[in-house]
Amino acid sequence: MRLRELLADLPYLVETRGDMDREIEVLTASSTERVVNGLFFCIVGARFDAHRFAPQAVENGCCALVVEHYLDALDVPQVLVSNGRGAMARIAAAFYGWPSRQMRLVGITGTKGKTTTSYMVKSIVEAAGLKCGLIGTTGDMIGDRRIESHFTTPDPIELQRTLRLMADEQVDVVSMEVSAHAIDMLRLDGMVFDVGCYTNLSQDHLDWFHTMENYFETKKRFFTSGMVRNAAINADDETSEKIVRDLKTRFMTYGIARNADLFARDVEIREDGVNFEMLFHGFDRCHPALKMTGMFNVYNALAAASCAMMLGIGMETIKAGLEAIASVPGRIEMLNTHTPYKVILDYSHSPDALKNILETVRSFTRGRLIALFGCGGDRDQGKRPMMGQIGGELADLCILTSDNPRTEDPMAILAAIEEGIRPTGKPYEVIENRREAIRRALSIAREGDIIVLAGKGHETYQEINGIRHPFDEKQVVAELLEEMGG
Repeated sequence: MRLRELLADLPYLVETRGDMDREIEVLTASSTERVVNGLFFCIVGARFDAHRFAPQAVENGCCALVVEHYLDALDVPQVLVSNGRGAMARIAAAFYGWPSRQMRLVGITGTKGKTTTSYMVKSIVEAAGLKCGLIGTTGDMIGDRRIESHFTTPDPIELQRTLRLMADEQVDVVSMEVSAHAIDMLRLDGMVFDVGCYTNLSQDHLDWFHTMENYFETKKRFFTSGMVRNAAINADDETSEKIVRDLKTRFMTYGIARNADLFARDVEIREDGVNFEMLFHGFDRCHPALKMTGMFNVYNALAAASCAMMLGIGMETIKAGLEAIASVPGRIEMLNTHTPYKVILDYSHSPDALKNILETVRSFTRGRLIALFGCGGDRDQGKRPMMGQIGGELADLCILTSDNPRTEDPMAILAAIEEGIRPTGKPYEVIENRREAIRRALSIAREGDIIVLAGKGHETYQEINGIRHPFDEKQVVAELLEEMGG
C-alpha cells in the first residue's frame, strides 16, 4: 500500500517530507526487526525515545518513518504527526483494511473481571450460533484455536493484524479486554465498539497512573470519547455514577445490591459453582447454574449477559452460554491434584482480587485456608502492605513468595508485604523461591485444607531481572507432587 494511502483522514497528520508514493509492505515499532519496505514508528515512551533508533530501523529495511520531529540526518520519507501512538493505531488499522468495521466488537474494561467476562461473552455468542474471536490476557482465540499474545490489549500493529485474521475467517463478534494502559496509549484509536462494559474499579497500576482519579478517568474515557455505541455498567460499583452521568450513548446497568436493569437474586454459592436467578426489569428471567464459583462470577455473568442483550441475544441463549463454560485459565481454577486437600490457581494480584478469592474460598473451606502470594516488582508499591493485611485477615496461614520481581530486590518486596500482615497476628512464612514456597504449602496441607496460589494464574513464566524464566504453576504443582510421592 502506498504511504499516502495510509495517511488518508489521519487526524494527527501535521505535514510530510519526501516521496509519499513509496510502497509500504510492513509496519514496525521495532528497530531491530529486519523488513523490506517497512514503515517505522518513532514512538516516544516513558523510558525510551524511538527517534534515537530510527537509523537502525532504516538499516534494517525501513523505507519511511512516522516521527514527532523531523530527523534531518536521514534521507527517507518522513511523516510528521502530533501524536505518534494515535497515528500508529490509525495507520495500522488502515494498513490492514479497517478490519474492526467488518465485525461487532464487545470491549470490557475494569480492574477485575475482564478476562472471565470476555470468555463468558464468547460462550454466549457461540451459543447463539455466531463465530466469536477473543482478545485478552490469556491470549487470543478464533473459535477454539489459540493465538499467542503478550498484552491484555496488544499493540496496534499486532491488534490490527489479529483483527484482520479474524475478519478473514468470518468472525461475527470479537470479545475483547480493554486495559486502561491501552486506552491511555491510544492503542484503540479509531475503533468503535458495539458494546462497552465497565466491571469495577479498585487499586492497581498506580505505578503508571499515579492516582486513582487518573486511573478512573482513563477508563471513563473509553465510554465518553465516542468509542462505544452501547454501554453495560456495574451499578454496584461506587464509581459507576460518574460514568453514567456523562454518557451520551444508550446504556443498561447490572448489579445485585442496587437497582439495576439486569439483576441477580437468590444467589447460592457452592464449591463447584453458583446458582442464581437473573431478571431483566423483573419480567424476563432465567436461572443459570454456573460451573464457576464465587460472588464475583455472578457479577461477571451479569456483565456478559448485559453485553449479549445489547447484541440482541435472548435470555435462554444467555443461560445456555453461561452454563457451557466450565473454567477460565488461571481464574479460580481447581487443579486436578488427586490429594485430600485442594489447590486453586488464581490470577488475583491486586488487593480487591485477593480479598474476593480468599473470601470465596473461605466460604467452602472445611480445614485451613493457606494463601501463597507475592507482589510484582516495578509496579504499584502501595498495594503490597494492603495485600499482606488481606492475606493475614482472611487466611489461616500465608506463605509470602516472589511473583514477578522484575528488576526489584525480591526480599524488599516481601518486606513491604510483611508490614501489612504482621499486625494481623496471623502466622506466615517467607520463602522467596516460588517453587520452594509451593513445595512447602503442599507439604503442610492436610485433608480438608485448601491452598490458594495467587498472582500468577495463566502466566507460564516468572520475570526476574528482565528475563522471563519458564514457570507454569500447573506444571510446577504436578512435578512437586510427583517428587513428594503425592
